[in-house]
Amino acid sequence: MTQHTSTEATAVADAEKKAQLNVNKLTKWLRHAVGDAINDFNMIEPGDKIMVCLSGGKDSYTMLDILLGLQRSAPIDFSIVAVNLDQKQPGFPEHVLPDYLKSIGVDYRIIEEDTYSIVKKLVPEGKTTCSLCSRLRRGILYRVADELGASKVALGHHREDILETLFLNMFYGGKLKAMPPKLVSDDGKHVVIRPLAYCREKDIVRYSEAKGFPIIPCNLCGSQPNLQRAVVGDMIADWDKRFPGRIESMFRALQNVVPSHLADTSLYDFVGAKADGVARADGDKAFDRETFSEPNTINILASKPADAGGCGDH
Repeated sequence: MTQHTSTEATAVADAEKKAQLNVNKLTKWLRHAVGDAINDFNMIEPGDKIMVCLSGGKDSYTMLDILLGLQRSAPIDFSIVAVNLDQKQPGFPEHVLPDYLKSIGVDYRIIEEDTYSIVKKLVPEGKTTCSLCSRLRRGILYRVADELGASKVALGHHREDILETLFLNMFYGGKLKAMPPKLVSDDGKHVVIRPLAYCREKDIVRYSEAKGFPIIPCNLCGSQPNLQRAVVGDMIADWDKRFPGRIESMFRALQNVVPSHLADTSLYDFVGAKADGVARADGDKAFDRETFSEPNTINILASKPADAGGCGDH
């Protein structure tokens, strides 16, 4: 009986050790991905005050946790303040975020604004609330950034969010447009950064579960059926399962744009294009048969130099 118990204890210990190794590997990968995004787009500069927008979901918890880790090891000094917008949704557990943020010792602010009542009043029953809710939330967060003196506003959008936005704009907006990892607001007063831009959603899910973050669901819109973003998200998830590497290839396409092979006259001078006998890299190769194959499963950061400096662990 004692020998049997000892064997079971060893098996449990081995399983726990393996699980911890997997968590360490995942943490290293996410820190590497976030660090590369920060470096590639110059998201964080010396002396920055980063306002990390915390919703209570897996993405923003992961973003805050990874940024705090990078803050401790990065070669530059920057500060972090976590901000949550309490939108006064019925049943919202107001204590969860303050308790968590106190427990990890991060500077934070809880902003209370009843956007829930505004959205429910203005949006007809059965219509999606995401667009209006997002605009109201963004305006409040910009105001808070001014009040806090934040130089950057960090949002928790990941790789799949960016690709979903690309397809939504193509399917419903007639635009070739996604979420950029870094963008200046339309009034020119704020810089929005998305440190998780290179991170895979499935890795964030695993990390969030391993860390045991106290997830708060969004009851305002989470139960709405047939959301366009959810449909597109399911499409991308299905591709990821059936065609390994396709998502990585699509994301790389956002970083490898050839304006001369699209049709936007504001990006390329089609009107003035003439045969001048000068060879050009972006010239037409329509007479050559292009070949395509299913992409291999690859690391979208594989081309990054191993000794690159900056915020990430390399």
